[in-house]
Amino acid sequence: MVSVVIPTYNSATSLGRAVESVLTQTYSDSEAVVVDDGSTDDTAAVMKNLQKKYGLRLKYMYQPNQGVSVARNTGIFHATGEYISFLDADDYIYPRKIERQMAFLTD
Repeated sequence: MVSVVIPTYNSATSLGRAVESVLTQTYSDSEAVVVDDGSTDDTAAVMKNLQKKYGLRLKYMYQPNQGVSVARNTGIFHATGEYISFLDADDYIYPRKIERQMAFLTD
């Protein structure tokens, strides 16, 4: 399994696209681990809707603002994948990215 850690802080407008880009990969053995680093916008509501759609493949946790490094480390701690990848909340990945990376790593 690949765990994609997404730290976020007040990124409600772009977070959905980031999460969707992870959970709609052609390589389906993956999860998104979103760590909300003290957001004050609608991030929690966005995540609640996404969790309804993706269930256990999407982990979400909130922590008081401590910075992106702490948020990434929190995500690693909660990840269950053998491999870890990082994605910023205002970014996205192409649909075959993880598939291609895993092919490279396992061949």
